[in-house]
Amino acid sequence: MQTTQQNNEARTAIEDGFAWDAQDAYLFDIDGTLLRSRDRVHFDSFATTLREVMGFEVSLEGVPLAGNTDTSILREACDRAGIPADVLEPQVAAILEGMCHNVSGRRNEMHPVLMPGVEKTLKYLADRGATLGVATGNLEMIGWIKVERAGIREWFRFGGFSDHFPVRSELIGNAAAKARELAGTHASVCVVGDTPRDIEAAHANGLPVIAVATGHFTFDELLEHKPEVCATTLADLLAMTQGAA
Repeated sequence: MQTTQQNNEARTAIEDGFAWDAQDAYLFDIDGTLLRSRDRVHFDSFATTLREVMGFEVSLEGVPLAGNTDTSILREACDRAGIPADVLEPQVAAILEGMCHNVSGRRNEMHPVLMPGVEKTLKYLADRGATLGVATGNLEMIGWIKVERAGIREWFRFGGFSDHFPVRSELIGNAAAKARELAGTHASVCVVGDTPRDIEAAHANGLPVIAVATGHFTFDELLEHKPEVCATTLADLLAMTQGAA
């Protein structure tokens, strides 16, 4: 892997021979990759909806959130709270629906901030003919609300969400299949994410990944998982590419 250090903060590493900007389709994670939420609307929806649907007080404390899926977070939180699976499972669909309506009702309270270089990178890839989608652990309605509130909905033609895929590798596989329906059966598909789970899920499906250190993991922590590309931010990756052109 070739590593380029532009200054003390901007770093990129690209596997020799991998053209990160020449793939047919891209699957972008949302939280930590495209944007950061400055509010607690999505976070609070878990406890609020569980209280409304089941009458239980449940906390997300101790549940790993980065790279996780909403459906998995729900089950892990309930397990930690001692709620038996046979009590929870009949109510899961109602809870997920309630979370979506809860977030939708508070959408005006959501103020996501785009990560560095996101809009320029989306435009750059779209101009090169790429098909762009999202692949996120969010529930579908919640994921699209975040993207819309961030002002970047226009770039994405499809998405993969956790409503029916609690396991991230299965979610990525489903999103990749959708990408190939649009871009062609043999289209090359690349995942863009900010956590080791994104890298692992991409590689489990035989897909390359661009890892960006804009979430909870550092450049070096992500690089240990051997993504095809690792960058401090999408802005740094784009600047390095355009600077070399």
